[in-house]
Amino acid sequence: MARKEQLLRRLDEIGGSLEQRGEALLLLGVGSVGVEMERIDDYSDLDFFVIVKPGYKQQYIERLDWLEEVCPLAYTFRNTVDGYKILFEDGIYGEFAVFEEEEMEHIAYSEGRIVWIDPHLANSRLAEIAKGGRRTETQRREELDFPLNEALTNLYVGLCRYARGEKLSAARFVQSYAVDNILSVLHLLEKEEAYFPDVFGEERRMERRYPSFAAQVGDMILGYERTPESALHILRYLEEAYPVNTRMSVEIRRLADQLNHSR
Repeated sequence: MARKEQLLRRLDEIGGSLEQRGEALLLLGVGSVGVEMERIDDYSDLDFFVIVKPGYKQQYIERLDWLEEVCPLAYTFRNTVDGYKILFEDGIYGEFAVFEEEEMEHIAYSEGRIVWIDPHLANSRLAEIAKGGRRTETQRREELDFPLNEALTNLYVGLCRYARGEKLSAARFVQSYAVDNILSVLHLLEKEEAYFPDVFGEERRMERRYPSFAAQVGDMILGYERTPESALHILRYLEEAYPVNTRMSVEIRRLADQLNHSR
């Protein structure tokens, strides 16, 4: 069975289990099993919300028999107060949360797909809220000054830490924090291709959305021992994108060259 069919069937089976119990109101698929089903591939998983009647939330979180009846669980990890990360015996991985109706207006999630709903609620406000989603604060910024100057200082601080022997901290400052700052304004620097942007993470599907940056980013993330080289590649990118302060460029390049020559 194809992965897409396998995932969608499993969600339908979960919906059937909920319907039989009579304590749930709605099953909502989100992510690739929500409204973005065309991007399901062999590495996709299940992301879903279960909305239950008042007073049943803890029961559905503390007892997972409503899932076990569909397929035995090989692994469960309660990663939030509202839900779990799970692995079924047949290899399907998933993440889910359980809410009561009144909580739906206060949680952040992308547009969803109703997999199953109590027939009496098909045209209810709950159905409208569930399908519409509720946006979280985006990681994107709409001006270059702050994030690109932040990235510049990430490079400087990271190289200083590398010089002290704090290589892990240095790698994070240069190869993670600085790159994240660039990602937050990449839509201002390069034409974004239309391919399922994710408000929760600008790095998601970046390779399809920003092919030009994707061709360069590997040189910015060269690994634990190569932070100085990574910093120089990031600096060159910043200099091409923005009027970087000359003195900061000089200091960053001096530090990186010094560290490269001392290896």
